[in-house]
Amino acid sequence: MDLKVGLGLYLVLINLYGWLVMAIDKRKAMQGHWRISERHLWLAAWCGGALGVLIGMKLFRHKTRHTSFRIGVPFLNMGHLVLWGMVFLRIL
Repeated sequence: MDLKVGLGLYLVLINLYGWLVMAIDKRKAMQGHWRISERHLWLAAWCGGALGVLIGMKLFRHKTRHTSFRIGVPFLNMGHLVLWGMVFLRIL
């Protein structure tokens, strides 16, 4: 597998995972069940899934009152866009 394809696949999967953990945590919150830890949500975002977490926040209206998520995830996403943009431009 070509490096560019591998990295692209990783980004798609980690962002799907970030979106999914936000969806699951929101559902658990609404049902009053045990929740996914914020540490786990942040880990998904830091590992490259910030865009998925951000989309999940907006779509499910989840963690939008938490300042750390409301401000931190968009900034992390911008950082990831710059980083991955530089990586992909070097690979092209």
